[in-house]
Amino acid sequence: MRILGIDPGSRATGYGIIDGTDETLISTDVIRLDGTDDHTQRLKEIYDRLTEIIAKHEPNEFSIEMPVYGQNPQSMLKLGRAQAAAMMAGLNAELPVSQYTPKEIKKSVTGNGNASKKQVRFMVASILGTNADDFTHDAADALATALCHNNRDAHDESDSYTGWASFVEANPDRISE
Repeated sequence: MRILGIDPGSRATGYGIIDGTDETLISTDVIRLDGTDDHTQRLKEIYDRLTEIIAKHEPNEFSIEMPVYGQNPQSMLKLGRAQAAAMMAGLNAELPVSQYTPKEIKKSVTGNGNASKKQVRFMVASILGTNADDFTHDAADALATALCHNNRDAHDESDSYTGWASFVEANPDRISE
């Protein structure tokens, strides 16, 4: 099963595709949208590029990070629109769309819902057997979203980690020395 994870943004939208069966990396990158100040054109670009990515990689599932808070209402509105543009690409490809909060994603990948971006990137690389320098924070967040979705499918709702020790105990194969 291929899972597409999205970290939406109106200037940079990260995406990552994993094989959920063995948690291997298929593809990841960031859609950069700095070429225009026209917000509606950036939304179209998000939709068009994700439509191409979906056609190329044929994921079975679509997962996306939900914007949940922000200091600036205009920024939150733009972020919500970017999320909607991304979701429409998945919905039009008839993919089931799942949304996760940043805390859910961080907790699923690191065991800590308040983990830093650096911690998320490190754990994503560790889980996928890659180097953290191989991708940006936006790409790592997208991959974390896909991994979170995979964890939800693979584990009973009652499964949870209470910290690093319980994560390591439950996942000794994911820790390298």
